[in-house]
Amino acid sequence: MSRRGWMLFALMSVLWGIPYLLIKVAVESVSVPMVVFARTALGALVLLPLALRAGRLGAVRRHWRPLLAFTAVEILGPWALLSDAENRLTSSMTGLLIAAVPIIGVVLARFTGDAERLGPLRWAGLLVGLAGVGVLAGPHLGGGSAQAIGEVMLVAVGYAIAPMIATRRLQDLPSLHLAAFSLTIAALAYTGPAVATWPGAMPGGRVLAALIALGLVCTALAFIVFFELIREVGTSRGMVFTYVNPAVAVAGGVALLGEPLTGTIVASFVLILGGSVLATARRSPAPAPAAPPPGDSSTAHAPEPTAPEPTAPEPTAPEH
Repeated sequence: MSRRGWMLFALMSVLWGIPYLLIKVAVESVSVPMVVFARTALGALVLLPLALRAGRLGAVRRHWRPLLAFTAVEILGPWALLSDAENRLTSSMTGLLIAAVPIIGVVLARFTGDAERLGPLRWAGLLVGLAGVGVLAGPHLGGGSAQAIGEVMLVAVGYAIAPMIATRRLQDLPSLHLAAFSLTIAALAYTGPAVATWPGAMPGGRVLAALIALGLVCTALAFIVFFELIREVGTSRGMVFTYVNPAVAVAGGVALLGEPLTGTIVASFVLILGGSVLATARRSPAPAPAAPPPGDSSTAHAPEPTAPEPTAPEPTAPEH
């Protein structure tokens, strides 16, 4: 990974590790639609003027269908489900469940055109990661907690699909335009529900600070960094930052919200992240045969090697 790739990776690990903490704070006083509206509207308010000034609006019009699909699976559904789930789950647990995104991504890629074979190691990673989800979710599969866990797992599916849409269908759309217009669409979609559930009194400073940070830092800034990351290093490698997000989420929940750090959380953390690493591991190429030592008599009278048949070059990712 390039130096720029590592910088983007480190930044994303933090920017999308702290939203779970901020959402937990925000839903204490405002409705789920209000949280999503504030987050998307603030992000759009910052990014849309920049995108309009940059031009290239024809690219947005040409890609409006995949743009809508991306917005639906990355923002419209997931952010509402996530905010609702955190009414009943701790931010630590929510962050850990979202760590299943790389595992889901491997399965979806396999069934949507990824020709890479899943070997025993990667299958083992899938099973280990799913076991970690089971360890974490099992004791809570009852009543409202079961519904909240289901909501978070749907979020994980959406988060796994969205980067695939971005890399396969939206490569020609600049990162700024993709972020700005997807946030604008989401803000418009949530305007009505937010107005209908507008709080009767001004939220406290703690909640307002959480909403502002969600919109400006964890949305406007984070989306730009996210798109640049997956375009710099690819989807599979780029999404590895989700291995670090749960650690940030757990640390924030324990340190700032007083959430418990139990043995179950630690065990599930090890299983989910270990499974994710195995599930996304790439097979090492076969080692090249060693060259014969100088003066080896077995090659003294060997015939001259012939030039290999020309082969078509492997496709490479487009430059950005």
